[in-house]
Amino acid sequence: MIILVINCGSSSIKYQLLDMKSDDVYDVIAKGIAEKIGLPAGILQYAPSGAEKIVKDLPIPDHKVGMELILAELTAPGTGVLKSLEDIEAVGHRIVQGGDFFSGSVLVTDDVLDKIAFCADFAPLHNPAHLLGIRAMQAVLPTVPQVVTFDTAFHQTMPSYAYMYGLPYEYYEKFRVRRYGAHGTSHQYVAGVGAKFCGLNVNTSKIITCHLGAGSSICAIQNGKCVDTSMGFSPLEGMIMGTRVGNIDANAVIYLENKLGVTPDEMSVILNRKSGFLGVSTKTSDARELNDLANSGDPKAKLALKKFTYDIIKNIGSYVAAMNGVDLIVFTGGIGEHNSRLRRRVLENFSYLGLKVDYEANVASGEDTVITTEDSKVKAALICTNEELVIARDTMHLVLDNQD
Repeated sequence: MIILVINCGSSSIKYQLLDMKSDDVYDVIAKGIAEKIGLPAGILQYAPSGAEKIVKDLPIPDHKVGMELILAELTAPGTGVLKSLEDIEAVGHRIVQGGDFFSGSVLVTDDVLDKIAFCADFAPLHNPAHLLGIRAMQAVLPTVPQVVTFDTAFHQTMPSYAYMYGLPYEYYEKFRVRRYGAHGTSHQYVAGVGAKFCGLNVNTSKIITCHLGAGSSICAIQNGKCVDTSMGFSPLEGMIMGTRVGNIDANAVIYLENKLGVTPDEMSVILNRKSGFLGVSTKTSDARELNDLANSGDPKAKLALKKFTYDIIKNIGSYVAAMNGVDLIVFTGGIGEHNSRLRRRVLENFSYLGLKVDYEANVASGEDTVITTEDSKVKAALICTNEELVIARDTMHLVLDNQD
């Protein structure tokens, strides 16, 4: 089954075109990413299997334009891998926020789209972009089945004391205000792969997974189930991120609204799009550019990176306490997979647990690697996430089951 998987992030669209023969037998026909969406200089990467990667520097003002550029590359004369878009048999989408409506992947229906739209207030940077992607596919491929896989589904096993806020209970009952988390597909995947890679059983281990990118979250996984995660009601909560503030005292938000004379919607834009790395550094939301600035001595860039590192350490430490120990710490995501200095600085803070960094192994980038020594009491690993494969598997099963 030829499946196009679309993974819309807050500032990127990752995509893979897969020929799924079974869960574990498949070919990646093409893959790529549209990144730095909304920034002045966008990047479009297209890598057909067995051929040279094509990289284009061009503005990508929004996710809709990004989708159009991706589809054009897949069918481009000479370099495209599809004769036409009709070759696609199913489309799978990553959805950040499904609230507590969904505990697994589902076929797209009008009711499902309405619920994704309802949850847009919970994930204002993501769900609207997801809906654009789905509707763009529906317009181009109206008869092709589409499936959605939710980042929040994996976190539905959190106990109530972990997902509830200390608000009047009626607000949970009326408005579903609670912690939902995000990146669940990634956390679930890298926990399973990481455990196997390190010789552990995911169903009997205590694992902390760190998905670090433009959006970042950390997850505590005990015996294969999520017991806590750093993101909350929306992907705004948690650590400092590319343009998101992370944890902040709610009274500080009210204070700033009054001082700035802004509306709640305008304040949301500040918290979601003008804060984080961008807000603290005053220059960029991109971690690679932030590293370059820090290396050149920029004090605000250094501050943003130090806060990011500290937030990761603090979250990991809290989950070690919550689970009464940890067997494995996993790094994934665009930053987690490629920033060896960040991994080293984080892990060195857990030497008290008997964790020993393998400095030679830790220089790895974008390749599954154990980054602790053989005698380390706690293992750590770099595991490349593959949310697209999880989505493709679920898409294949749901489409085939629906045909029976």
